[in-house]
Amino acid sequence: MNPYVLMILLSSLGLGTTLTFASSHWLLAWMGLEINTLAIVPLMAQHHHPRAVEATTKYFLTQATAAAMIMFAGTTNAWITGEWDMNNMSSPVAATMVITALALKIGLAPMHFWMPEVLQGLDLLTGLILSTWQKLAPFALIVQTAQAVDPMLLTVLGLSSTLIGGWGGLNQAQLRKVLAYSSIAHMGWMIIVLQYAPQLTLLALGTYIFMTAAAFLTLKMSSATKINTLATVWSKSPILTSTTALVLLSLGGLPPLTGFMPKWLILQELAKQNLPITATVMALAALLSLYFYLRLCYAMTLTISPNTVASTTPWRMKTAQASLPLALSTTVALGLLPMTPAVLMLAT
Repeated sequence: MNPYVLMILLSSLGLGTTLTFASSHWLLAWMGLEINTLAIVPLMAQHHHPRAVEATTKYFLTQATAAAMIMFAGTTNAWITGEWDMNNMSSPVAATMVITALALKIGLAPMHFWMPEVLQGLDLLTGLILSTWQKLAPFALIVQTAQAVDPMLLTVLGLSSTLIGGWGGLNQAQLRKVLAYSSIAHMGWMIIVLQYAPQLTLLALGTYIFMTAAAFLTLKMSSATKINTLATVWSKSPILTSTTALVLLSLGGLPPLTGFMPKWLILQELAKQNLPITATVMALAALLSLYFYLRLCYAMTLTISPNTVASTTPWRMKTAQASLPLALSTTVALGLLPMTPAVLMLAT
């Protein structure tokens, strides 16, 4: 892609998200979301592969549907209350429509069906943008409108997302689909605690972004898109293989890695709110996710290739990818757990 065009598209992505962050008016927020969607569509379709075009079409249709629902909900709320302000969502119908549309935008279950299919059709870097940056603007709106929404709806969205994100990833052989289901499960963790401690939602979102960035950049570095390709990575870069296994376990939420911190604090908060059953179901759903991360770790570190795998061992080519973003995201994804007391002090 032409570097000038790429620069315009990336700056439009930044502009759309910033516009949504800064707005308290439904029309401006909707405009920011639309700029975001229109800026990523050419990035998704840039390879002109039939799968990429199909993924782009699916993404565009779902985002357009969600945007239309947001506009309709904003108009309904303005009709009832007489103003477009986001903080005045006094109509329960409009609030429910908004949260449903935003759930469709970020891929929360049961509106998650587009997410694995779209991510599977993209290259890894565009998939990274879709899994991290594109979640920020809708999440800002969810955080602003969550207090007006029925708490039971948020709980159902959170529980169904963690369960479906765990179940869906068990059967996958494609790494991008595994990461899509991982994303759905993490979104569930963020939504479940939103009504009780929004600062924990933001903490979970921050750690999720760093862990997912580390996972995607690692796969990009090793050019792996299937599980059995992972078995051949150790011969090319053994150190990268060991850090990748740790990043995957961090995504699963194992101590003493960064991923344990948000899960621990969220379960603690749910227990404080006298919701032991919800906390137990969330913890059990985390075990489902952990299983498929362990499956990837097993394929990477405990399978000797090519004896047990049909894939050929890759050539030891020098990669053109910059290793600094990967190093930074991996460090953050592995080593932040000791900073939990400082994070808690900042969050309260």
